[in-house]
Amino acid sequence: MKPFTVKTNARFEMIDITGQVAAEVRQSGIRDGICHVFVPHTTAAVTINENADPDVPRDILAALDRIVPYAGPYRHTEGNAAAHIKASLFGVCQAVFVEEGRLVLGTWQSLFFCEFDGPRTRKVLVKVSAG
Repeated sequence: MKPFTVKTNARFEMIDITGQVAAEVRQSGIRDGICHVFVPHTTAAVTINENADPDVPRDILAALDRIVPYAGPYRHTEGNAAAHIKASLFGVCQAVFVEEGRLVLGTWQSLFFCEFDGPRTRKVLVKVSAG
């Protein structure tokens, strides 16, 4: 398992981590298998979505804020209840096939680290398994 860090700069942010994950796949030497990406945080997540248009991540974050507003009638009083909910909606892991030593993603797809309680320095864990 190979970790890397992501430094976020805003409270809510989606950061393309495809390059870092692809580098871990290459370094693993595994040609065919599966790549697991895991975020060990309760107020962050990982997702796959379009990266060709920068408005897509912006729209996703804006829609999430309408669905789960930052300020709400939450019982969790640390001020980050919305971040916990958003992370649960997205999830903390993704699995991507590996073929010929490369991630199998669609033409427009990228892996995004989703920050919901930043700015922070976060960890992303990558494990590539043959198969």
